[in-house]
Amino acid sequence: KNVKKKKNQESFSFHFVTIFGYPLSIFFIVVNEFCERFSYYGMRAVLVLYFKYFLKWDDDFSTTIYHTFVALCYLTPILGAIIADSWLGKFKTIVYLSIVYAVGQVIMAVSAIHDITDGNKDGTPDNMTLHVALSMVGLLLIALGTGGIKPCVAAFGGDQFNEDQDKQRSTFFSIFYLSINAGSLLSTVITPILRAQKCGIHTQQQCYPLAFGVPAALMVVSLVIFIVGSGMYNKTAPTGNIMVKVFKCISFAIKNRYRNRSSKIPKREHWMDWAEEKYDKLLIAQVKMVLKVLFLYIPLPMFWALFDQQGSRWTLQATTMDGNFGLMVIQPDQMQTVNPILILIMVPVVDFIIYPLISKCKLNFTPLRRMTVGMFLAALAFVAAALVQLQIDASLPDFPSSTEQQAKFINMVDRPIDITAGNYTFQLEAFQVGLYKSDQNHMYPYFKHFPETATWILFSNVFWLQFGDVVAKPEEGANAIRSVSICYRMTIKVGHFLIKNAAGNQCVFSREFGFGSSYTFIIPPTFTLEENCGQHIKEVEDIKANSIHMAWQIPQYFLMTSGEVVFSVTGLEFSYSQAPSNMKAVLQAGWLLTVAVGNIIVLIVAEAATLPDQWAEYILFAALLVLVCIIFAIMAYFYTYIDPAKIEGNFANLEPEDEKKKNLEVAKKDMVENHNEKRRKSSNSSSDEEETSQTNF
Repeated sequence: KNVKKKKNQESFSFHFVTIFGYPLSIFFIVVNEFCERFSYYGMRAVLVLYFKYFLKWDDDFSTTIYHTFVALCYLTPILGAIIADSWLGKFKTIVYLSIVYAVGQVIMAVSAIHDITDGNKDGTPDNMTLHVALSMVGLLLIALGTGGIKPCVAAFGGDQFNEDQDKQRSTFFSIFYLSINAGSLLSTVITPILRAQKCGIHTQQQCYPLAFGVPAALMVVSLVIFIVGSGMYNKTAPTGNIMVKVFKCISFAIKNRYRNRSSKIPKREHWMDWAEEKYDKLLIAQVKMVLKVLFLYIPLPMFWALFDQQGSRWTLQATTMDGNFGLMVIQPDQMQTVNPILILIMVPVVDFIIYPLISKCKLNFTPLRRMTVGMFLAALAFVAAALVQLQIDASLPDFPSSTEQQAKFINMVDRPIDITAGNYTFQLEAFQVGLYKSDQNHMYPYFKHFPETATWILFSNVFWLQFGDVVAKPEEGANAIRSVSICYRMTIKVGHFLIKNAAGNQCVFSREFGFGSSYTFIIPPTFTLEENCGQHIKEVEDIKANSIHMAWQIPQYFLMTSGEVVFSVTGLEFSYSQAPSNMKAVLQAGWLLTVAVGNIIVLIVAEAATLPDQWAEYILFAALLVLVCIIFAIMAYFYTYIDPAKIEGNFANLEPEDEKKKNLEVAKKDMVENHNEKRRKSSNSSSDEEETSQTNF
């Protein structure tokens, strides 16, 4: 009675706390999902630039590690689903893996702090191995956390509703996925802005710690909010994972078929029928339906191989383009926001305008045909990316990094000359390079005694040394051997340089710079500080200004997003319509697995393909997807749509016959046991008959 009373009280409290007919608990879940998606997509938005500019990895290796991480994020959901359904339950799985997730985000933020290993305070980490190790540990924990909770949160939200709340449950899932897109959109706008800020103890550099720290804080907030609602949740106990049952059924069928491989043994209609000795026919029929859909999944990873390069190759492409949009300058990683913005616009347009128009034209636009069109649109997106890349390559010669404006000053005068740009002063000497700050009358001691071939690079007011530049130009005379190259990277259109000597004489030299341009200014030995000193400075245009605007990426984003809408949304809808009622999770895991395999394909192509030009790699991916698209279209042509509910109903009607067979087997077993008992009775003495009779009774 006490147990029953306790259950009734729990049920009452669960149903009592509602808002507008919805359980209060789902609001904690929705906010939790918003914060978690903000954390994940915010961190991922700046990840490839962190690899390139902080860890100093090249484009190919940055792309490889990026897609390895994404692949792990979509492999771990299978593990999370098994843990939740078989051992811990959804609530505990979400809590424990969210803790792992938050720790990983914090480690990523710490790994981006350059000051922790900058012993000589020159702005460059002295122990890059430590930063790399921390980054990899952080990413591994994030992949385990975000992937592990991915299949649990949405299902846990659905558990909060009663069976008669189908409408509320449907609305919840709409709000749930809206929170995912909202978190993704806001994070991909905000975190690149945070990255562009300046921070640091000894030197001010791009603030990757802040860009990773804010997502880490959001993940902690997400965890706290989820735990606060603990008392309101309907927590179902783990009942066993259906994926485990499916794997066991398939494994037994394969083993049993191998044991009975003799030609004398009659063949069966389907290889899964070899599991009938252990599993009921309904489960076998359900597995057959799942395998039929999973077979269609085989070509799908190629779509994701192209889709997920929005965060890697396309972001790197944007770093070589002009992001000036008039009143604002768009960061390369902010271009990723185009995708979620277009998603929010195109999903209702496609659902309520495009599809109805196609239907009125009496075209049989089946789900598989929609997916084929989506794959083709993704291929077109990469063709558009290749065309943009060709234009970029034409404007960017093979010269030192040209993602920002550059101005190099080569001192041909046999004496020190100070050149001030903004608040910073470069002192050009033969064997000593000094950096002064105008508002602080001192020179940083760690900027002394560098080789005369050293190059100072200023990136958004952050300096570091670059060695190996060829700064001596023989055609300029013997004094070139005393030259030091100064490279100043600017994010402004006009550079004003104050040039002065030890006597205090000075003049101003101004030059307008286009985005991505690079100039070398040679100060000749005959240089004098006069009013129009700029006319004596020799200018060499190393790289022409980049006129390719980031807006040219919008067509490829539009094509890719269009492909995503008709491919991804339709694919999930098709999968659910063709799956048995109790195996939706299996197909969800299979769908996520195609995303992981797609990212692995990118790894293979990025490492194996030795294409010299990036546009050629884009065309390669587009060609591969077109080939896969044709194969998928052929597979779809021969696919026969089924009604899982009808098939399950047919097998449910056959269950009484199966019960009869089982009853006959039990009856046979009882007959054998009774026969053995009679034989024992005849051999026993009369004194034992009574005991035997009682035992039989």
